[in-house]
Amino acid sequence: MSKRRIAAGISAAAAAVAMVLLPASPALAKIQPVDVACTNQGGNQPGGQQPSCQGGGLTQETQNQNPAGQAPPGQNP
Repeated sequence: MSKRRIAAGISAAAAAVAMVLLPASPALAKIQPVDVACTNQGGNQPGGQQPSCQGGGLTQETQNQNPAGQAPPGQNP
C-alpha cells in the first residue's frame, strides 16, 4: 500500500512540475486566404474555372479560412 502512495505522490509532483515548466501555449491557427470562386465581369462563374482563376478578365474570390477549412467570424468582409 505504501508503494502505491509513493508512486502516486511522485506522479503528482511530476505533473505539477510539468505544468510549471511547460505552460500551455496559445493556439497557433494560421488564418490564410483560400480561393473559393472565380467570377467574370458579368458576375457569373465561368465553367471549369473553380475555384482558382485561369485566364484574363476574371476576378478571384477568396475567403479567409483556418486550417479546419472554416471561416472564422470577423475575418471576412
